[in-house]
Amino acid sequence: MTDHEPTAATAPTAALAATGLGRKFRGGWGLRDCAFTLPAGRVTALVGPNGAGKSTLLHLATGLLRPTTGDLRVFGAVPGTPEALRRIAFVAQDKPLYPRFSVKETLRFGRRTNPEGWDQNTAEALVRAGDIPLRAQVGTLSPGQCTRIALALALGKRPDLLLLDEPLAALDPLVRHEVMALIMAEVAERGISVVMSSHVLSELENVCDHVLLLKHGGVRLTGDAQRLREEHLLITGRAHDGTPDGLPPGTDRATVVEATVTGRQVSALVRHGGTGPGDRWVTQNPTLEELLLAYLRTDAPAAPAEEAAA
Repeated sequence: MTDHEPTAATAPTAALAATGLGRKFRGGWGLRDCAFTLPAGRVTALVGPNGAGKSTLLHLATGLLRPTTGDLRVFGAVPGTPEALRRIAFVAQDKPLYPRFSVKETLRFGRRTNPEGWDQNTAEALVRAGDIPLRAQVGTLSPGQCTRIALALALGKRPDLLLLDEPLAALDPLVRHEVMALIMAEVAERGISVVMSSHVLSELENVCDHVLLLKHGGVRLTGDAQRLREEHLLITGRAHDGTPDGLPPGTDRATVVEATVTGRQVSALVRHGGTGPGDRWVTQNPTLEELLLAYLRTDAPAAPAEEAAA
């Protein structure tokens, strides 16, 4: 590679890219030795248990935190710089809004703090679509209405990358559906990139086309969602009495992500490429939720880099 060739962390086609990324806190590492590339124009599911480093990563991407080690880039720019800040919008989990501001004052604040590219019509349209009066005080609004206001501020900025930290938390199912539809409408209209942290795995199935799964502060799985599904199989059959995991002796254990024995039946998620369990087994590709849950429940080795590539 020459000095002029872009690295994985500087390629402008990547919405978000990291090499050797780490962030250490007083109590230990929040993220460590993370490497990934999230392609532009995609909706990425950022998944992991509590404490996995999801919020840390989003705060690093916005420039609110600085890396301890490694490198992170937003469309090739250093997070926190004017070039990067101009292209991103962030909705935090607690959706910090000024409770004494009216909705109209909140949008005015958004316009004044984002003078370049602010779209007042888009911001107001998102608010009016939720039947929220512009004169209403933010402190009197429901959690769902506050989420809509926060998204109006974010999307009124017309970002190229929208970062969402648990946007569906504390919302009832109907409001979650409305919020997700709002986000996807923006994706369809403008082709923006989205990185969305969420514990609601079932709702990611039909909206996310890329995956970044964190566990213990590291990358466990990343890549195109459909390709990852196709590269794994769910197998089900009669449990073998002579093995602890219930799988036949000839099964390639190196490809087994998770195996569960229930009664006389064993179910397992395996990666393609190994020796299968043989005949008389039911095999099918997993759903995205089944795939993510298996990797969340176990500490099996992650898929090789070439399998997880976008």
